Amino acid sequence: MLKAIFPTLARVRFVVQLAMLLLTVYGSVVVGHYAAEKITGALPALSCAYDQQNAAYCILIPTQHQIHHRIGEGIVRAQQVTFGVFVPLLMTMLTFFAFFFVVGKAFCGWVCPLGTLQEWIGKVGRRFNVGLRRFEPGDLGAPTRVRPVKWLLLLGLVFLLPLLTGLGITPHSLGNPYCDICPSRIATTLLTGNTEQLALRVDDNIGFGLGAVADMLIGFMLVGAMAIRQPFCRICPLLAFNAAFQRLSPMRLVKAKHEACDKCSICTESCPMDIPEISKEHGRKAYHEDCTLCGRCAEYCPQDGVIKLKWGPLALFSSSREYYKAKVKRELPDGTVKPIKFVKPASAATPAADA
Repeated sequence: MLKAIFPTLARVRFVVQLAMLLLTVYGSVVVGHYAAEKITGALPALSCAYDQQNAAYCILIPTQHQIHHRIGEGIVRAQQVTFGVFVPLLMTMLTFFAFFFVVGKAFCGWVCPLGTLQEWIGKVGRRFNVGLRRFEPGDLGAPTRVRPVKWLLLLGLVFLLPLLTGLGITPHSLGNPYCDICPSRIATTLLTGNTEQLALRVDDNIGFGLGAVADMLIGFMLVGAMAIRQPFCRICPLLAFNAAFQRLSPMRLVKAKHEACDKCSICTESCPMDIPEISKEHGRKAYHEDCTLCGRCAEYCPQDGVIKLKWGPLALFSSSREYYKAKVKRELPDGTVKPIKFVKPASAATPAADA
């Protein structure tokens, strides 16, 4: 029965993505605002705190707020640096690790609403034959060249500027700069019918600039996702945050060495992050920092048991030649959906033909 409902890993992930999109955008309608804040206040996915109907928000906003309002101001007022300063941040981080230990970086590939929206927009692009843009190693947008951006955003906008603001060095408008430019803030609030986050603040030059960047990023994401798979995920600071702790979770990608590797490169072609290491390396090196554990490389590997999604010693999914052959009949590794063929039934012989 379950196999009939969920014939492929991709189908299971689609159901999880849909459920988590509903939860992270509209969830507080079910569990209430208090429970939403207390239970899932540090979910490691871009679920926006500006969305007042969701049941979670990502760890980046409480991290910025705690650094800004607790650590920075606590250093200025040394007499107030007590357990009340660090405990909230500690609890935020412990909540994050509790979630992250169980699911790991799969939060990016299975739960994050912004990642889900980008992937679905990409499917629309493939359906309408929008040309897929793949970056070559020497291109400006090549994966190996844009990877430092997410770390710079994490260190600069999530950690450094909120700390400097708490110390009184930078203006109050820079207290949570990443959230002010995060496209998830606009995307998820728009899904609830709220257009306020699109508006630019004209009374604050810094706020105006951050809002303009946010509008530019959401425009880039909505348009770019039609031709570039997961464009914002490549520079997302939460991906960097998750990558810093990926070895602490038992959820991981495991790739065995095989003689056919680096010859077909189908796994890299199927990867929405265009990670070249997955086809060239094996072992720990194949599980790269950009990996979102979406599982597409395992789905499209034509060799039995070479790529596995594992939780500890348990293999949750393993590559299979039979699975690969069935998968490519419906969808190609790059996400192109094969067109539906309508076969005209053979018509009955006409009387004239019979004569």
